[in-house]
Amino acid sequence: MDLDQFPTLRVGAADLNGQLRGKRIPASNADKLAKGAVRMPLSALNVDIWGADIEDSPLVFETGDADGILVPTERGPVRMPWLNSPSALVLMTMKTDDGAPFLGDPRAALADVLSRYSARGWTVMAATEMEFSLVDDSDKVLRPPRDPRSKRRLFGPDILSIDELDAFEDFFTDLYEGCRKMSLAVQTITNEAGLGQFEVTLTHQEAMRAADDALLFKLLVRGLARKHNMAATFMAKPYAEDAGNGMHVHFSVVDEDGKNVFDNGGPEGTETLMQAVAGCVAAMPASTLIFAPHGPSYDRLVPGSHAPTGAAWAYENRTVAIRIPGGPPAARRIEHRVAGGDINPYLMLAAVLGAAMEGIEESLTPPPPIDGNAYEHDLPQLAPTWAEAIDLFESDPFIARCLPRMLIRNLVMTKRQELRNLADVPRRDRWKLYLERV
Repeated sequence: MDLDQFPTLRVGAADLNGQLRGKRIPASNADKLAKGAVRMPLSALNVDIWGADIEDSPLVFETGDADGILVPTERGPVRMPWLNSPSALVLMTMKTDDGAPFLGDPRAALADVLSRYSARGWTVMAATEMEFSLVDDSDKVLRPPRDPRSKRRLFGPDILSIDELDAFEDFFTDLYEGCRKMSLAVQTITNEAGLGQFEVTLTHQEAMRAADDALLFKLLVRGLARKHNMAATFMAKPYAEDAGNGMHVHFSVVDEDGKNVFDNGGPEGTETLMQAVAGCVAAMPASTLIFAPHGPSYDRLVPGSHAPTGAAWAYENRTVAIRIPGGPPAARRIEHRVAGGDINPYLMLAAVLGAAMEGIEESLTPPPPIDGNAYEHDLPQLAPTWAEAIDLFESDPFIARCLPRMLIRNLVMTKRQELRNLADVPRRDRWKLYLERV
């Protein structure tokens, strides 16, 4: 991309909540980025969801709040078509002064997990399905958007409706154009079960690129919605009595010859697939904090509400947390269906892929696949509350093998601070704190 057309650039790295932290710089300084010209406190990637420092953070008190170095990722600069002036964003990752990855950086954590696959000559391919809601936040209460044609509010679910997609034609036309400008590999957009709820499917691609695209897509959707006099949110449960927003991830693993290591030529898949499934199932309860990272996330995790709450797997069954889709054996893959739309894509993929690799390395055997409705089975459950999820994540040995110790410590401190602060906010007002931050 020719950066001469942009007066300024944004450079930013994702913090633990998936919020970009960084700076605005003159485009003329772009050639200095790879030389480490942009520095920022390491603690900037360990702030709470509202951007406040973490009390008693070791990053501050043990290191004197030392700087790290922001360096460009391989993703390269992308346009920011939701802004009024020509602008570009450069995704960055944090390194320490000695050039080592900063292990409190969620993108670095995903890179660390992916290195375990590359050490075997494997490449992880992933695709995301992301749900979001268009909303009207102009009053004290969150409401569904108005149909741009009639100006009347949406009043009920209209599953897979072409008409409702057409009602928001201007928005979705801009969204596809924005994806083209940002090189986001978007495929289908469908109307989902919730009020003003839509799902986008992104293309199967290398896992790090999939995580980058998920993060960038969130920025694009939220920004464009404002240009169309609405808001867009990936909150797990925008309305108490309506469907929640999830994020499913499909992944497969290919070897150096391009062969899918999950494919044995039949519908059941390879032993490697079974081991990966076993790891994902085993790690699921302790990973709840990654899949449901915020207080309101737990409003979505209700049995029978299209959000899996039990650790189980099956073939071609959408009530389970881990689904093995049908189709051609060469496309055999795992669909992980637990996470809410409010997650950090880097942490979500790091947790899922780290768990799968643990299952492979330890030659784990999964429980039998279940039949029928998963909600009617007695299964190991996800953590039922935010507080319990934090405690379980902090102490679980499986998590300790999947993620860097520093990241676990920092995330736990961050979430405990958010837990304390959210307790002082009336439930009716909590949506205001999260609407466009997740």
